[in-house]
Amino acid sequence: LMEVSSNGWPASKDPKEIDIQSFPIEGTNIKIRCNATCGPILAAFASEFHKLVEPISGGALDDWGYAYRPVRGGTKLSNHSSGSAIDLNASKHPLGKENTFKPEQVAVIRQLCSKYNLRWGGEYKNRKDEMHFEITSSPNEVKMLVQQLQLKGNK
Repeated sequence: LMEVSSNGWPASKDPKEIDIQSFPIEGTNIKIRCNATCGPILAAFASEFHKLVEPISGGALDDWGYAYRPVRGGTKLSNHSSGSAIDLNASKHPLGKENTFKPEQVAVIRQLCSKYNLRWGGEYKNRKDEMHFEITSSPNEVKMLVQQLQLKGNK
């Protein structure tokens, strides 16, 4: 039986099993590892975040996608385990910290999350995670959004 992350996407310790690929973030020299289906959405979002919210500063431990692990402090698999979530500028926006973005940045983040149908960790009710952005739609809904936005995959 295939494991799933908390958003219902297939998850695996083996990145090949769930088609994890490297997606370049346009405007940066950074690549993020994501599921092939949602990678175009997450990479396009990250590119606009870089241009409109704040530059993605880079560094291996600052920006990432796929990572097989449970939700921090929990038992359910994180959406990173399915390659359907990314963290950006983690050192500037540490887990649990609030108001790490200015109000005008928050407004742009909300617009971008709406455009790409993402959930922002800064909107979590309990522990805020302002570096974190995740897919909430099904793989088929994501495929339709990729087509609507005319995003290119890696293939």
